[in-house]
Amino acid sequence: MKKEYIIPIFVPHLGCPNDCTFCNQKKISGQKKNIGKKDVAEIIEYYLNNFREKDKKIEVAFFGGSFTGIEPEKQEELLSMAYKYVKMGKIHGIRISTRPDYINQDILNLLKKYKVETIELGVQSANDYILEKCKRGHNFNDVKKASKLIRKNNFLLGHQMMIGLPESTQKDEIETAKKLIKLKPKVIRIYPVLVIKDTKLAEDYANGDYVPNTLEQAVETSAVLLKMFNKKKIDVIRIGLQSTEEICNPENEGSQVIAGPYHPAFRQLVESRICYDEISKKIGRLNNKVKKVKVAVNDNCINNFIGHKRENINRIKEIYNVDLLIKKDGNVKSFKILEIM
Repeated sequence: MKKEYIIPIFVPHLGCPNDCTFCNQKKISGQKKNIGKKDVAEIIEYYLNNFREKDKKIEVAFFGGSFTGIEPEKQEELLSMAYKYVKMGKIHGIRISTRPDYINQDILNLLKKYKVETIELGVQSANDYILEKCKRGHNFNDVKKASKLIRKNNFLLGHQMMIGLPESTQKDEIETAKKLIKLKPKVIRIYPVLVIKDTKLAEDYANGDYVPNTLEQAVETSAVLLKMFNKKKIDVIRIGLQSTEEICNPENEGSQVIAGPYHPAFRQLVESRICYDEISKKIGRLNNKVKKVKVAVNDNCINNFIGHKRENINRIKEIYNVDLLIKKDGNVKSFKILEIM
């Protein structure tokens, strides 16, 4: 299987008409200047020179701003340079992220010209009240119309959703996931809300008008959503913002995060929670005299089964007074209880 790589190119706030309450793309990306054709080439060359695997699939991804809201001439300037590398065979595709209200047939025709393959929509929520509260400037009907048009034009559709938005509950976020599933995206990103400096949300947090999710709440909700998307075979390609010098522990010097459920291994916490729930159900059904359980675990699941810093093993011991004895086995799907002692 080919190793997949993304070359991220950030276009912070280009084309974006709104400053959503939670957003400061220049802080999140660490990039304060707008980019041009020369910058695109330099970024692509830098990444190409640093990828290790020979057998790999490489995509250029334009992130950050609302790409299709940029004036068409600027879009073509950026896309044409990326497409040059596609024609040379050095990269295999282009993907963009944008707002759902900045999609129409003319825009899609332009993206086709440069062989863009994937369009990700920043949905955030399916609840119009929450979207209004966050000053998104679009409603969920815009998401439905854009999603259908993208799929009709044979692009790969992606959705990005957030948990922990102002006044959003786990029930709202589960409802958003259900509605997105009906729109048949191929990929999903789940982002827990972090409070970023110099945003309206930072003001609300300082005034006590916004309380972010705890790490436990964010992990619990993300685990529920991940199971929903997995069941429908929708690829969840990211859970949590990528850790950078700017997006890191709020206690770190230079961090742009004030508060919220930040963790450098957030996805592992979520996947480990799912593993814990599954093994916990099985252990809970055993006789309370059981002290040890031998379990065969697939090599690919071993880290999530054990948990971050052995959290799952320790938690089972604490709650059930049972020691888990783990044996690696590539022949089991995820895990299987072998022996009860």
